[in-house]
Amino acid sequence: MKPVVLYTTKFCPYCHRALKKLDQKGVEYTNINVSKNREEFDEIMKETGWDSVPQIFIDGVFIGGCDDLYALDDQGKLDELLGVG
Repeated sequence: MKPVVLYTTKFCPYCHRALKKLDQKGVEYTNINVSKNREEFDEIMKETGWDSVPQIFIDGVFIGGCDDLYALDDQGKLDELLGVG
């Protein structure tokens, strides 16, 4: 399974949806809560150009946010990206 990293905040409903999808698939991930770490969020914003959460990386590649994660799953591409199935 490829490494998955998410940058989230505690009260973001889209973050919770993304985490739930990964949990349903049995994916292990690193969840970095940026609510209290503005410097880390500033760094990731510079890398992606996004100023919202969640920001999801699979195997070091930025795939987008929650809607992007669900779209990949709907297209049947998520499992391949994750290295599952």
